[in-house]
Amino acid sequence: MAPIGRICKEDILESQSSFAKYDISTGSAEIKTAPPSKGIITNGGKPGMPSTSGVHELLECPVCMSSMFPPIHQCPNGHTLCSNCKARVHNCCPTCRYELGNIRCLALEKVAESLELPCRYQSLGCHDIFPYYSKLKHEQHCRFRPYDCPYAGSECSVSGDIPLLVSHLKDDHKVDMHDGCTFNHRYVKSNPQEVENATWMLTVFNCFGRQFCLHFEAFQLGMAPVYMAFLRFMGDDDEAKKFCYSLEVGANGRKLTWQGVPRSIRDSHRKVRDSQDGLIIQRNMALFFSGGDRQELKLRVTGRIWKEQ
Repeated sequence: MAPIGRICKEDILESQSSFAKYDISTGSAEIKTAPPSKGIITNGGKPGMPSTSGVHELLECPVCMSSMFPPIHQCPNGHTLCSNCKARVHNCCPTCRYELGNIRCLALEKVAESLELPCRYQSLGCHDIFPYYSKLKHEQHCRFRPYDCPYAGSECSVSGDIPLLVSHLKDDHKVDMHDGCTFNHRYVKSNPQEVENATWMLTVFNCFGRQFCLHFEAFQLGMAPVYMAFLRFMGDDDEAKKFCYSLEVGANGRKLTWQGVPRSIRDSHRKVRDSQDGLIIQRNMALFFSGGDRQELKLRVTGRIWKEQ
C-alpha cells in the first residue's frame, strides 16, 4: 500500500515502464526494456563476480536518463530522480505522481560511493577506472576526449581525433594544407571599414609531424576596430607548450612582431581571440601598411614555428 501523501493533479509525465540503459562507454542513452533476470550474471566473463548493471540502472534518472549525483531525491513510494529534474517535473513524481517533498535517498547515494566505473572514452583509449563521483570530473578533462572542429566563423558540430579533423578541414571546409614551418600569407579586404566578424582561417600547417591552425580575424576591441593573427595547436595544452611561433607584419620601413606559444584547440578560437593572445594590428596601422589610398586592406603576414629544446 502506498504511503499517505498528496497525488499531483498535473499531468506532467507519463509513468515509464522501463528504465533507460546508460552506455557508460559512450555516454549515450537509449530506451530498452530490461530482459528478465536469469540467475547470476557475470561481470566481464569472470564467474562469481556479480554484475553492477542493475545498480547502474538504479542510478539513472528516469526523466533525463543521466547518472544521478547527490542530492538524489525520492518520493514517498521510493521512486528516485535527480535534483535537476525535480524542478522540471514541478515537484511531482513522474512515476506515481505523488508529491516529492524534500526526501533524500541517502541509501542510493551511499551505494554510488562504492561503485567504480570506466571512463566514457574507453573506446578512444582511456582505460582508467574511477569512483562513481569522480568519473564525471575526469571525463571533463580526459585527454582522450574528442576535439571540436577548430574551424572559425561557423558553428561546426563535428568532433573527433586529430586525423579525422584534419581530413574534415580539408574536405568539408576547403582549408589549405601546407607542409613546412614557415609561412607568408597575404590578406586582402576591399572594404576595411567593415571589420565586425570578418574571419579567416587560411591554412593548416603540418610541422614537426603535428598540425597548427593559422587564424586571422577582424573584430572590435572595445570601440576600436583591430585585426589579429594567432596560431592554434591541434592537440592538448601540455603538447602545445613544447612549441613557439613568431608573426610579423609591416611596410614602409615599419613592422610589428609577435612571439608566443600556440594555444591548444581545446580553447575555442573566440576564447583565444578575446584573450588577445596574438599579433594585434590597429586598423589605422593596418591601412598604413597597406599603402595606396588607404581604401583597401593589403596585409602580408609572415611567420615561423619552432620546437623548444
